[in-house]
Amino acid sequence: MARLTLKEKIEKRKRRHDRVRSIVFGTAEKPRIAVFRSNVHIYLQLIDDEAKKTIIASSDLSDDKGKKSDRAFEVGKVLAKKAKEKGITQAVFDRGGYLYHGRVKRAAEGAREDGLKF
Repeated sequence: MARLTLKEKIEKRKRRHDRVRSIVFGTAEKPRIAVFRSNVHIYLQLIDDEAKKTIIASSDLSDDKGKKSDRAFEVGKVLAKKAKEKGITQAVFDRGGYLYHGRVKRAAEGAREDGLKF
């Protein structure tokens, strides 16, 4: 089996993301949790797709200590706390074309632990 080039990997992720986005849609009452994962950091956003606005954003840019999966868990918890302050208790999860494991899964678990339901 031939190895995929970086360009092919990115294209495959974008196709998966488009497939997920055709189903997942966020509203003001139930926003979409969008995940972006770089090699070093993880970023989460709560997005209202009706108004095309980001409601809340959270990332691990300020904290570079510890394992990446533990930082992703904390980012999820921070996002859930901010959402609670704004009165948001439910959301839909957009994994961004990434597989639901590792840092993406840990971020979702962190958000769930602090009371965000999806």
